[in-house]
Amino acid sequence: MGKVKTRAVSAFLRKLLKASTRFAKTSCVGCAHFLASRIRSALCCGIIEFVKSATNQEPVAQPFSAVDNLVKIPQPTIERLSAYLQCVRAMRAEAVGTASSSEIAARTGLNAAQFRKDLSYFGEFGKPGLGYNVAELEEHLSRLMGLDEERDVLLVGVGHLGRALLSYMGFAQRGFRIAAGFDLEHQKITDLPCPIYHPDEIEKVNKKIGARIGVMAVPRAAAQGVADKLVAAGVQAILNFAPVAVVAPPGVVVRHVDFTSQLEILSYYLRPQ
Repeated sequence: MGKVKTRAVSAFLRKLLKASTRFAKTSCVGCAHFLASRIRSALCCGIIEFVKSATNQEPVAQPFSAVDNLVKIPQPTIERLSAYLQCVRAMRAEAVGTASSSEIAARTGLNAAQFRKDLSYFGEFGKPGLGYNVAELEEHLSRLMGLDEERDVLLVGVGHLGRALLSYMGFAQRGFRIAAGFDLEHQKITDLPCPIYHPDEIEKVNKKIGARIGVMAVPRAAAQGVADKLVAAGVQAILNFAPVAVVAPPGVVVRHVDFTSQLEILSYYLRPQ
């Protein structure tokens, strides 16, 4: 009976959220956005207590990712969070104390309504008429993106691109530490800031490190095999610089970065009209 009531509560909240969105298109936008924000806040922050009162049962605490199943966060919204965080960090460096959604939107090249909508998925931020406390917003965004702790990274492929990635100081400044590198010619590489191992040792090495992020800077032919090794070692997120898509099992996120493809896209915009 408890499960039935829980599903009913979730269904009710979904319908209420959709109704507020339709209301925003036909009536008072400010009121509707406030209502939608309150509903999303309940889904993301207070759903456990809400379900407890509805079912008279003590629910098992769920991480945010489980609650996220009730209101799916759009992929573009997640991608924009990084742009917002970079903007807010720049503002803090400039000693900016508070900022409006319009000011943040102008710096990121987006619009203020989109910024407010993106944040509303995660609860309430800022104060009407006062804007956003920049320091607090940076803290919230960092926590939402899982950047409130240092993350170890495995790098596979220590050629020209791999060495450039290792020497980039921005990773450490953003909370990422390349803990180990892997290369077929590992014995010849001795001048880098982290130990280098043979790719066959990925699983063994990561048992000690426990990294969940892997970066691949390997040739096309080696990409899928390396991805498989990373997944077997417990890596759950892969940044792939190889010029080929790789397949990963459910639960493993893969982001592809193909410089040549990006140049081809730029070339499209330069073609004769």
